[in-house]
Amino acid sequence: MSPLFDNDSVAMRGESRAISVNRIYNFVYGWMAAGLAVSGVIAWMVANSVASGSFQLTPGTLIVCAVAELVLVFALSFAIHKIAPAVAAVLFMVYAALNGVTLSVLLLVYSIGTIQTAFFATAGTFAAMAVFGTVTKRDLSVVGRIAFMALIGLIVASLVNLFMRNSGLDALICYAGVAIFVALTAYDAQKIRELADNAYRLDSATVARLGIIGALQLYLDFINLFIYLVQILGRNRD
Repeated sequence: MSPLFDNDSVAMRGESRAISVNRIYNFVYGWMAAGLAVSGVIAWMVANSVASGSFQLTPGTLIVCAVAELVLVFALSFAIHKIAPAVAAVLFMVYAALNGVTLSVLLLVYSIGTIQTAFFATAGTFAAMAVFGTVTKRDLSVVGRIAFMALIGLIVASLVNLFMRNSGLDALICYAGVAIFVALTAYDAQKIRELADNAYRLDSATVARLGIIGALQLYLDFINLFIYLVQILGRNRD
């Protein structure tokens, strides 16, 4: 992955500023794509190993991975302004790899057709909302706040349903999850545009750090949208 800037200055004027803005977009979405690629490869490798019997994916392993993922997300979110951009990038890739282990469950549970359909539906939806969030003149801050509050409710409902095992509530959670992460995709894409527009006021290290955390947020939007669509499509086909 190439560095965000070739020198320490991020002062941008005229054409050079436009080039740097495009470079920021490439940087953020490039790291997001790299994270998705790492997760996909790890998920495929783990699923194949489990299917062949050479590796056993136990509940304990999944719990350890889930806890480690939470720790990494909080570490990145709260320490992003203190750590070096390279460290942030490494932590992001470690998170993506751990998430690949947990995502391997989807490959073991659902058919390849369901996975492929969900992936293309996710990619199309994500792209549309990312473009909307980037080009719209409307401030999406309120949308982002509402979606975040709804996400907290979604997490609580999901935890409750672990014990209730209510199929109706499970379906509602999946559809609500799709709506929430569609909204968050547009909101997070708008934040990336704001970063690109205002990067000339920041030093290169700060822009790189914010770019990595932005890539992580978009990665999470994509992955969660994908997970909920897989569950919806899988349930409908069953």
